[in-house]
Amino acid sequence: MFRVREFRAVFAAHLLSLLGVSVSELALTVLVYDLTGSPLLSALTFALGLLPYAVGGTLFAGIADRYPARRVLVVCDLVCACCVAVMVLPGTPVGGLLALRCAVAAVAPVFTGTRAAALTDILGEGDLYVLGRSLLRIISQSALLIGFGAGGLLLAALTPRGAIAVAVGTFCCSALLLRFGTRARPARSVAADGGGGTLLGDSLSGTRAVLADRRIRALMLLFWVPALFVVAPEALAAPYADAIGAGPAALGLMMCAMAVGHIGAELWAGSALGPRTRSRIVLPAAALGLLPLLLYASRPGMVLTLVSLVLTGVGAAYVIGLDQWFLDAVPEALRGRAMTLLTAGLMTVQGVGMALAGLAAEFFPVHQVVAASGAVGTLCTLLVIREVRATRPRSGEHVLGTEVRDGADHHVTNG
Repeated sequence: MFRVREFRAVFAAHLLSLLGVSVSELALTVLVYDLTGSPLLSALTFALGLLPYAVGGTLFAGIADRYPARRVLVVCDLVCACCVAVMVLPGTPVGGLLALRCAVAAVAPVFTGTRAAALTDILGEGDLYVLGRSLLRIISQSALLIGFGAGGLLLAALTPRGAIAVAVGTFCCSALLLRFGTRARPARSVAADGGGGTLLGDSLSGTRAVLADRRIRALMLLFWVPALFVVAPEALAAPYADAIGAGPAALGLMMCAMAVGHIGAELWAGSALGPRTRSRIVLPAAALGLLPLLLYASRPGMVLTLVSLVLTGVGAAYVIGLDQWFLDAVPEALRGRAMTLLTAGLMTVQGVGMALAGLAAEFFPVHQVVAASGAVGTLCTLLVIREVRATRPRSGEHVLGTEVRDGADHHVTNG
């Protein structure tokens, strides 16, 4: 992948954007708390990083196919840089800070969806695309951990506004990399799905077309449903650590454990398995992925808790094969909007999952809530798997067999 010049630029820009987002999120949370003294508003700052995804992914999805990808990516980075720059101004009120946080979050699914669709132009539609998507996910997991750590170090040396100013630079550098490191390509056609000529029309008609396709809908649910339940242990990590008498260091390990399992699984699946094997493990891995959370039923200590979280993260290995299935199912004219909707839905269900886990923990012990998330999530995932099986094509991908998209092993281009 790194032999492709454009992918190197996309990779570096992705890393910079992620660092900018994580540093600005942490610094903004501290800034809001300093200004208000309100834990609620401070927590709301993080929540606003997830909630606008649904709005941005639905109303602005048409941008991903309506305009050239490079232009969309650069403009998204510049919009984020401008929003973060206004946060730095001393006169910006708390309401304005939260509104700007929403604006950055609303732009995020458009950026991510456009980049995912553009990867097919840069890496082709075969195995290299799947590996590229996997690598960007690995970097997302790693960069968030690094970004929060870097944000903490910056806050030790700078004021919150000073740390936020650093994020402005990362977004600007990302925009420069994408502008001068990737090729200009024409926009994808949107006329075929009857968008009516307006951006809102293109976005809504594309959403309808994507969700109306039974196959695409089933695959999206296979991305979304496990994600709805897998966030429960992370959302409840602090109260669970308190319940078992673990200290701050143990809490930090709990917050990192699932990401470590996810990163390791994706690295293994991408490097050790071929396309056929990755296709074969999609449904078994999805079906088993949430079962390790059942260990919480016995209210385990730190060692078993960390084992449970790492194994749950390993279950995410199914996504790398699912990426290829999803790409094969989506028509090229809808690709940008489908990827944007997929990203928006994924972030939204995670926010909903965190809220539901927190609500349940008000009435039931934390360890029971996490174990129930594993049990209910597994049942729901099995229902989705049944639908995925029912919609699989007669030829090409085979759910548990050895067939994959013709030419996937060899179709590699550099755009």
